[in-house]
Amino acid sequence: MKSNVLWMVAAAALSLAACNKAESPAEVQHDVADARAEAQRDVADAQADTRENVADAQKEVADAQRDHDPKDAADARQDVNAAESKGDYKVAVAQAEAAHKVAIEKCEAMSGSAQQQCKDRADADLETAKRQAEARRGG
Repeated sequence: MKSNVLWMVAAAALSLAACNKAESPAEVQHDVADARAEAQRDVADAQADTRENVADAQKEVADAQRDHDPKDAADARQDVNAAESKGDYKVAVAQAEAAHKVAIEKCEAMSGSAQQQCKDRADADLETAKRQAEARRGG
């Protein structure tokens, strides 16, 4: 029984050590390039969504002005501001997550505790960027 526990502890230690093993430079370079490409797509998607939502809100303003309805126009202008704010937040978060993906892949070039510290730093940077985006959003 005691030896089974020791084997399980040894197996767990080996599997954890493998998690922090450095990848080859070529593999890291490939993974970083993939992360950058995916990140660019994610940011571009967030920007496109923002442009579409703002354009829809601006159309509502134009429709209300054309109908000579000042209250609806004012409400629609508030919707434009909200769409811009929400969009700016989504883009900032997408950019932060993109930087995080790339940073995590770069950490894979390291091993052991240096790799874990690198990943912890990347995670902290992501959380900081998200908090800053939320603060700029006003909420």
